Amino acid sequence: MIHLACGYDPREHIGFEVFMSSVRRRSSAAVNFSGCCFDNDDRGTNAFSLARFLVPHQQGFAGRAIFCDAVDQIMLADVAELDSLFDIRYAVQVVKHPAYKTRHPMKYLGTDMRCPNVDYPRKNWASVMLINCAHPAWLWATPEGLSKVRSARSVLDLRWLPDEAIGALPDEWNRLVDEGQPVEGAKILHHTAGSPMFEHYSNAPGADLWHLERKAMLHDQDQHV
Repeated sequence: MIHLACGYDPREHIGFEVFMSSVRRRSSAAVNFSGCCFDNDDRGTNAFSLARFLVPHQQGFAGRAIFCDAVDQIMLADVAELDSLFDIRYAVQVVKHPAYKTRHPMKYLGTDMRCPNVDYPRKNWASVMLINCAHPAWLWATPEGLSKVRSARSVLDLRWLPDEAIGALPDEWNRLVDEGQPVEGAKILHHTAGSPMFEHYSNAPGADLWHLERKAMLHDQDQHV
């Protein structure tokens, strides 16, 4: 059983459902989905900015899990393939995006979530994570520990981990397509500034694939009515 923790924000519910559908349609293994969300938490740009770091605690600091932002992503490959890359030597494995200056200084345009899209080192590293829940580096990440964090950015860069505890994933597992990374060959497509579910981003690079996933989800739902 693959444990897949998915970022959730009620304002992006459609994106959450589309992501889970895209996973189910391709997975060769059983998947246990869970949502990550903190209500009324203003320390990040959405409701799961910090909630992702509770995944090891929720797993009893045992075993492994995958975290994905989910609401602005689609899975275009078998999640079991991603799970097979797990390496017990690391606390976490991520796509190590090189430092970049965003093409979108504001995100969530046209919504009540609109906010600055701040550049910082290791931006979006934590948006897809293979998590070794048993690694002792995670033991600080409890509800009490996270209550002391002042801003999501202070932990999203993963600098609280030693470099040798962070393994690398192939870049196709977190393609930032609205930041100019190629759509072709992507296994996880990520719209970092806003999901194509929002009108302003409905024609973003790779949005056609997102819309196809939504249609497939609706078709599957109709078949089960």
